[in-house]
Amino acid sequence: MYIAKFPVIVRGLLCCLFLGSFPLLAVAAPLASAWGFQIDPPEGYQYVGGDGRDQFSFQSSLGARLELKIYPGNTYASVPTVVEDIQRRLKNQGTSEYFVYRKKQAAILQLRFLGAGGLSEGWGLCVELDRPAVSGNPGKPLLLALAYGPAGRQDLQILHFSALDSIAPTPLDRRAPGPITEYTYPRGNQRYISVSGIDAEALVYEYDAEAAQAVVDREFQVLRRYMNSPLWKEAWTRFYRAVYRDSFDRLAHIAFTVERHLNIPPLENRDFANKVLEWVQSFQYERDLMGSDFINLVSAALEGRGDCDSRSMLWAVILEQADIPAALMVSPGYSHAMGLADLPGTGAHFTFAGKSWLTAETIDKIALGLIRAHMSDVNYWIGIAFE
Repeated sequence: MYIAKFPVIVRGLLCCLFLGSFPLLAVAAPLASAWGFQIDPPEGYQYVGGDGRDQFSFQSSLGARLELKIYPGNTYASVPTVVEDIQRRLKNQGTSEYFVYRKKQAAILQLRFLGAGGLSEGWGLCVELDRPAVSGNPGKPLLLALAYGPAGRQDLQILHFSALDSIAPTPLDRRAPGPITEYTYPRGNQRYISVSGIDAEALVYEYDAEAAQAVVDREFQVLRRYMNSPLWKEAWTRFYRAVYRDSFDRLAHIAFTVERHLNIPPLENRDFANKVLEWVQSFQYERDLMGSDFINLVSAALEGRGDCDSRSMLWAVILEQADIPAALMVSPGYSHAMGLADLPGTGAHFTFAGKSWLTAETIDKIALGLIRAHMSDVNYWIGIAFE
């Protein structure tokens, strides 16, 4: 994102930096099921049928459909038995492949079948859920998700992948890469890589940066479809939620390494947050105007580069890893993003999601809680909670 560069004025600081408090607008959240799974499809999917518990049907305003069906443990013995039955019942012409998603049996299906509305194409996912077995239900429940639309609608493919990848079968999966990403980009082996600006190395999976950037690029393409839609705020929020979900586990050891080297001696939360802020402020300012204009968080941390939203998200994720609640604020009007943290003390605070959040400017080298006065109009900012 573009930010106009202004010199930091230390003398007479209050004339150019804002220290007040005001509310931010908060927007939509993912959908959670009583079965323990969560899904966060692109905006515009409307609930059109089902029983509201074991079966759900959604229709997108862009023409995509999303069907969810939960099979209790006594219905099918395994993921392959579900897939084989669905292939037969749909007379599906597409193929299927099996894989393991975070120690859970899973399958991806290529869909091409003749339905009531004509020939349909898309993708499906079948995955184990983690609800404990109960009397009469000895096996694990299974989730089948089918994302499809009219044949030939290649423009819908990215929505299908985004919807399926947003599925988190269990609560622990809500901070891990999605199942489609894990299938497409297996993480490989761990290796030690130097963290930018810190004399230390962190364990990182060998394909994490590549996979993380692929998620960023895909979700940016989804976001672009909503730029002129009334749902643009919700779509923008969902973009950052998707990046946060994909990045959190990838950054786990990086965050641990940063905390181990910056939190010495043990600091109060605000002082530690300021230390991390100084670290991301030292990064090289970089944009990608030909692409998503967002550097994935793994590359940002390891290579010390990124724009305001990449740095702000990285700062927020590291704080979250240290059990300090953090969030993000973005502004289309100011073309800027900043970090937020639930921390006490003086400084500019923005209120949303029931909390008063302290601001963090990650581009200019100014202290935690300072924001330029010309960017302090609440009407130009959107608060983004990651979960």
